[in-house]
Amino acid sequence: MHAPVPQTIASPVPSKALPVAALLIANVALAFGPWFVRLADVGPVAAGFWRIALAVPVLLGAATLLGQAPFRQARGLWGVLALGGLAFAADLASWHVGIHRTVLANATLFGNAATLIFPIYGFVVARMWPTRMQGVALGMAAVGAALLMGRSAQLSPQNLIGDLFCLAAGVLYAVYFVTMARARETMAPLPALALSSLLGTLPLLFAALALGERVLPGNWTPLIALAVVSQLVGQGLMIYALGHLSPLVVGIALLVQPVVAGAIGWIAYDERLGAPDFAGAALVAVALVLVRRGSDAPQPLEPAGAGDHKEA
Repeated sequence: MHAPVPQTIASPVPSKALPVAALLIANVALAFGPWFVRLADVGPVAAGFWRIALAVPVLLGAATLLGQAPFRQARGLWGVLALGGLAFAADLASWHVGIHRTVLANATLFGNAATLIFPIYGFVVARMWPTRMQGVALGMAAVGAALLMGRSAQLSPQNLIGDLFCLAAGVLYAVYFVTMARARETMAPLPALALSSLLGTLPLLFAALALGERVLPGNWTPLIALAVVSQLVGQGLMIYALGHLSPLVVGIALLVQPVVAGAIGWIAYDERLGAPDFAGAALVAVALVLVRRGSDAPQPLEPAGAGDHKEA
């Protein structure tokens, strides 16, 4: 794995270049989601239902045409996929409610609390400490997030409830990432996304009806855009990247979303950005570069008292 690369006439494309590109495109696409939710003329939970209901037939059809047999690949993983689908449904429901009660930058920042939760989960499960470079990257990402929160989040009594809904969504999003990372160990991206989305569709519909929301839209354009941009492009590329990149890289890259969403909020709703937002964005960008360059092996994280009882 760490052997020198043989000299060749043309250098091959780095093995992680495509997943990293997919990850960045995914985050840009997902950042448009809150705007489409605001534009939709249905309830927020109903918008979540249409986001995945419109995408599921396309995902299942594409996986089948590519010979990936979604239902056959899911053998032994239905419990994981069901948990992932429920977590994603609850994430969308909570996040979409919050989007209507706070500014776009708030919604995206708090909705991506998985930025820190998912990498920490990765280190705990692997029983590893982050390398020095990874620690610096996490620290810079945290400072960048704080700067973004200081201006873009604009904590206030008016948006506190929305912020809490979005924060809850961020925790549920981390649960979704954990389950989908497990599914991606043996499943291709399309089948994993298609089946987890399928399993989250009915819970969202039942929740929207129970809340008395308007479900049938008068204008389909925002919902179709939400399904294509957020679910097919954004979530599809995100699930692909999950199978190739570490939790740390995925987690830090999520901070791209508040930057893009803040720009959309500025243009569409005059939710202006300031110097702290740009400084935070720069720190996030540097953190992404550092974590990509950090090649040292993480240090083992040994539980207290484990001394002579290490597992093979």
